[in-house]
Amino acid sequence: MVIKNIDAATVAKKFLVRGYNIDPKAAELLCKSGLFSDDIVDKICCVANGGFIIEKSVVEEFLRNLANPKPKPEPKPKLKVEKKINEVKTSSSPLKVIKDITGKSSCQGSVEDFLMYFNSRLEKLTKIIRSRVNTTPIAYAGKVKGNVSVAGLVNEVYERGDRCYIRLEDNTGMITCVATGKNAEIARELLGDEVIGVTGVIKGSSLYANRIIFPDVPINGNGEKKKDFYMVFLSDTHFGSKEFLEREWKMFINWLNGEVGGKKSQELAEKIRYIIIAGDIVDGIGVYPGQEEDLAIKDIYGQYEFAASHLEEIPKHIKVIVSPGNHDAVRQAEPQPAFDGEIRNLFPKNVEHVGNPAYVDIEGVKVLIYHGRSIDDIISKIPRLSYDEPQKVMEEILKRRHLSPIYGGRTPLAPEKEDYLVIEDVPDVFHCGHIHTYGTGFYRGVFMVNSSTWQAQTDFQKKVNLNPMPGNVAVYRPGGEVVRLRFYGE
Repeated sequence: MVIKNIDAATVAKKFLVRGYNIDPKAAELLCKSGLFSDDIVDKICCVANGGFIIEKSVVEEFLRNLANPKPKPEPKPKLKVEKKINEVKTSSSPLKVIKDITGKSSCQGSVEDFLMYFNSRLEKLTKIIRSRVNTTPIAYAGKVKGNVSVAGLVNEVYERGDRCYIRLEDNTGMITCVATGKNAEIARELLGDEVIGVTGVIKGSSLYANRIIFPDVPINGNGEKKKDFYMVFLSDTHFGSKEFLEREWKMFINWLNGEVGGKKSQELAEKIRYIIIAGDIVDGIGVYPGQEEDLAIKDIYGQYEFAASHLEEIPKHIKVIVSPGNHDAVRQAEPQPAFDGEIRNLFPKNVEHVGNPAYVDIEGVKVLIYHGRSIDDIISKIPRLSYDEPQKVMEEILKRRHLSPIYGGRTPLAPEKEDYLVIEDVPDVFHCGHIHTYGTGFYRGVFMVNSSTWQAQTDFQKKVNLNPMPGNVAVYRPGGEVVRLRFYGE
């Protein structure tokens, strides 16, 4: 249905709920065209394919194609030779993207989208819990004598005295679970909107818990995947910032090229085969109040050109995997797609672009890349956690099998029809950034790394009491040792 008498502000809102920004001139053009409808919005979003801003030129081209549709080309016969070539390429590729939102977003922000999103989360995580305990639908729990187990989405947690009450819901109903003692301590750290299991006894209309079950990751056999190559983990380079550490970056590049360090250091550099960058490649524009004062480059494309020129310095035999963050030129809501073609084309050919999060297979090593914006939310909810030990926050994420369990916090989430933030498959490596501190550790065999930053402390970071740990680099041999290199300070 075509919507008449619509203004540019309403057009902008229609695109915004789908995770896109539209240039005001492009919005005015749509208003004047007389062709505006929800279906048109969806089609333009598909053409944009994850672009940061929908420019006027995109709308002009779309309207031209709408008025003069191009004839569909005759399908070419598939040759057996082509098939063989494709098979060789697929089988020989050392890097495979297993899961990524890029090109798959269908979010419109409707009520139905939100229902499907939370149903997807509930279904995926309940399935994991059911693999460990035999659960009963909440509506039928009262009919079970003795111990009963249920699984559901945490709707609410509140305290009365030394007891903690959990309102748990599934597709059949809702139940109040009463937690005491150690279970009450666990319940106080529940984040809300996560999926848990509870085992206990029904008394009246409540379930008195004797056990709270998280989806959690099983013990991983990561140690068996021993490789003879190393991976380097970076994040938060913030190219374009006045506080970008140019000298330290150059030291890092010199090390990669074997130009600095002793014999052991040079031998280590020779074995680097992959560099994985977990978001905030550039500093961005308008991300926080007064950011313009912190920028050396005030044009977003100029920032990416600067970033590309610095990644160009990395030896070409090293594969670089780049994922976006909240400072980058993609939609703010997670999951985020990879950079659009205009930005991707700036980078050298050894750079592979993926979304945020992205689950990739690197020569048999499963790596989960997530920028880590939800770390802010989790630290604010669980007082014992801190920015100084990011790996402990990452443990909680793995325990809950969800990258951003809290809906409505600091981390904007797009209500996709499938919840891409559920950790369905257990990774060998879990890589985050965002908070500009450094930490590594192992949790049930999963190597966790939060990979520091290449930006010194800004005035804004001083105001919010963020104390970065820049220039720290984690070098990891799958199934083997972790080496920490420092390119900042003494």
